[in-house]
Amino acid sequence: MTGLLEYIVSARRVDASGSVATAKAAEIVLDTGLAGRADALNPAELLLASLAACMIKGAERVAPMLNFELRGMSVRLHAVRIDAPPSIKTIDYEIVIESDEPERRLELLHTNIRKYGTISNTLASAVHLNGSIRRSDAEA
Repeated sequence: MTGLLEYIVSARRVDASGSVATAKAAEIVLDTGLAGRADALNPAELLLASLAACMIKGAERVAPMLNFELRGMSVRLHAVRIDAPPSIKTIDYEIVIESDEPERRLELLHTNIRKYGTISNTLASAVHLNGSIRRSDAEA
């Protein structure tokens, strides 16, 4: 196999309300307590944040190849969890782009984000992943 990349993340319990995950020189506080906490992402939110980061990084990667003028980007995600067995059933997303590119180029960017995203491809094989791309309201 070619093109293998490896990722290493470590996590440790700090106390009954949270944990810390580390990778490279980065650290993130995790909401792992039963009561929950407002200052950290819980596991489901981390999954969604990972998908959003994948999409934004994907756009950063393909924009230069497509000669796509990208001034800004945001991703909004919504997941639906079922109880038995506990799992995420669907993830819906909306990508909002700040750009003067025509609509067909926005769709081309969207296609490339979905096609080449490690996390989006992984999740799409496990859950219903549905979304759209649009220009920012400020751009309309």
